[in-house]
Amino acid sequence: MSKAIGVGENGPDDGPGMTGVDHGLWVRGVDYMAGWRVARAAADQVNLALLAAEFEPSQLRAVASTDDVGHGVVRLVGAPGAAVRLAELLAGLVDSDGGEL
Repeated sequence: MSKAIGVGENGPDDGPGMTGVDHGLWVRGVDYMAGWRVARAAADQVNLALLAAEFEPSQLRAVASTDDVGHGVVRLVGAPGAAVRLAELLAGLVDSDGGEL
């Protein structure tokens, strides 16, 4: 079993949104940075699309993170109203294309 170390002990105090971190622990030997880099590239693309759809980052944004085994994760963070607006936009795309995105 890998020894878990707390954030700040041999690791960044405020890493780039990484927490498998959801528990505030780093597992020795897990490459969280590689997963985060992949997630960051995807989050950047989502954020550009959200800006093009006229969402302000303070309303809705994609955030890069990792799970507890180091896989990249992209989370949408924002106000409930903005999430509903995004859902309506996506539903409109499906409806206008006969069910296909």
